[in-house]
Amino acid sequence: MSNTRKIVIDGNEVEVDGALTLIQACEEAGIEIPRFCYHERLSIAGNCRMCLVEVVGGPPKPAASCAMQVKDLRPGPEGAPPVIKTNSPMVKKAREGVMEFLLINHPLDCPICDQGGECDLQDQAMAYGVDFSRFREPKRATDDLDLGPLVETHMTRCISCTRCVRFTTEVAGITQMGQTGRGEDSEITSYLGETLDSNLQGNIIDLCPVGALVSKPYAFTARPWELTKTESIDVMDGMGASIRVDTKGREVMRFLPLNHDGVNEEWISDKTRFVWDGLRRQRLDTPYIRENGKLRSATWSEALGKAADAIKGAKALAGLVGDLAPVEATFALKQLVEAQGGIVECRTDGAKLPSDNRAAYAGTATIDDIDGAEAIMLIGTNPRLEAPVLNARIRKAWTMGANVGVIGDMPDLTYEADHVGTDANIINDLLKHDHSDVADKPSVIIVGMGALTRGDGAAILAGAQALAESTKSGLMILHTSASRVGAMDVGATNPDSMAAIDKADVIYNLGADELEIAKGAFVIYQGSHGDRGAHRADVILPGAAYTEEGGLFVNLEGRPQMAARASFAPGEAKENWAILRALSGELDATLPFDSLAALRTAIVKAHAHLGNVDEVTTNTGDALAQGKIEGGALTSTITDFYLTNPIARASQLMAELSANAKARKTEAMAAE
Repeated sequence: MSNTRKIVIDGNEVEVDGALTLIQACEEAGIEIPRFCYHERLSIAGNCRMCLVEVVGGPPKPAASCAMQVKDLRPGPEGAPPVIKTNSPMVKKAREGVMEFLLINHPLDCPICDQGGECDLQDQAMAYGVDFSRFREPKRATDDLDLGPLVETHMTRCISCTRCVRFTTEVAGITQMGQTGRGEDSEITSYLGETLDSNLQGNIIDLCPVGALVSKPYAFTARPWELTKTESIDVMDGMGASIRVDTKGREVMRFLPLNHDGVNEEWISDKTRFVWDGLRRQRLDTPYIRENGKLRSATWSEALGKAADAIKGAKALAGLVGDLAPVEATFALKQLVEAQGGIVECRTDGAKLPSDNRAAYAGTATIDDIDGAEAIMLIGTNPRLEAPVLNARIRKAWTMGANVGVIGDMPDLTYEADHVGTDANIINDLLKHDHSDVADKPSVIIVGMGALTRGDGAAILAGAQALAESTKSGLMILHTSASRVGAMDVGATNPDSMAAIDKADVIYNLGADELEIAKGAFVIYQGSHGDRGAHRADVILPGAAYTEEGGLFVNLEGRPQMAARASFAPGEAKENWAILRALSGELDATLPFDSLAALRTAIVKAHAHLGNVDEVTTNTGDALAQGKIEGGALTSTITDFYLTNPIARASQLMAELSANAKARKTEAMAAE
């Protein structure tokens, strides 16, 4: 039986799902309803009363449209569809009254408030309020909260919409925020004055409809109308969240999330949001050459000449692909190195991922599959540190009744999970059981790098794949590197994995800063920051960071995504693909493209699926050969969430957050 209902909104008859609330039905009909407390991804509070509408034939007072469903409306006379009015005199008067109440205690902070220009209260006061006030009493004032180094509070501006409380409780899974008091004494506060312990807390800045919660690092640095806004992709983890990069001149001022239902919904992690100060520090802005054990700055022609001479004289040449390299640079590096008889490797952490089996390295499950899953198994991963937004998605599935199991260390995941065991051998035990009861349910198995970077990683992956087959589950590989799937797609691998790199006498390092390169080899480092890779280099070629060049990234589910250029690289630094193109000319083996468009055309010609931007293809591949699982505890590869890449390690704020997280772990409680 169809659940649709006919209703009349402002004289127009529409047919909508009966389960929708009136505010959602009005949005489907293209009518804007003002709101402060309602948010479609949070539970309904119904406490701001700004979304009032008139239900004709209903009670003689306006109704909160966020808290009433279409199916609850009574039909009109003789079974006529119910009638809703959103612009009647009753509604207009009600909205003006609500706005007047909200502004009784709201301070006149607009000229100094960071929310100015993108403030819901400003916009709705202009659209739905009145231009006078009848109140002469002094305004209420409240103390500001200390929520930590990320969120600055001005609680006098708070209108008690409780969005921050609902987000931290429902999505982030922490219980530090709540509301105390009654009437005009009510205020949002944190439990015992605690700071927030979550790596998703920055999202409450976006959720706050007034200037009560604003970004502490961004405070007083720019106004929204001064910023150039660029849609891009996050590279801090393998999930590939959609973001907006806001720049002022050449400086990146902030990162904001963009809505993408299939990936990050509208949340981003704190590392994604606040890492921008790392883009300004420890930057490589000129080429360097090592002479007599010391690096000296050089011209581009000098540095490229020295790099070309080393490559020409190499007995064994190897290329390394770092975690933040776009597909274009990886593809160009592969062509350049292989033309000189060398090898390229992107699995720099030693992950045992099969190079020719997309179903095994990009998985068969989409991020969307987590929402509807009734059973989720985590193997050797801590998604709270490896992909916090993905973890929030698993938490959402758990709140809907999904059972979560964990094989490996049992961290605090913000939701309850069954600890199946710590030892990797448990996968073998599970394979012996009958899973016909799970086969009918939608389920997902998520395998982390903690399982795949071990010596028996290939056997664990094969076991997880067999388990997914026997339970009819989707398999997801939780990559911690943004570049890994794209690099595997273009074939930046070699059969010996990292063993062949150890034999190389010349290494071209494309931003791989997470590994130690043994002494002896001549190292050409191309990257954006003076991190570990640059310290070991003999020639340094300064490249662009992810906000400074257009780039293709493929996320952990195999979805190609396009990051756009938002600013320009500092000093002499160039775009990564252009450096490789220039070097190929010095080697007398010029690469067959001289523009980014030509390079992308070549990539799509060789790997057609990379042209389907923002589409997830069905990944296929043969079943992996079963191997021997050695056993032993599975642990996540990430111990410090805030310092996982060169950009994060250059950020002062990330260093402070990392120190705070360590202090929280070691701090003794009063009762101890």
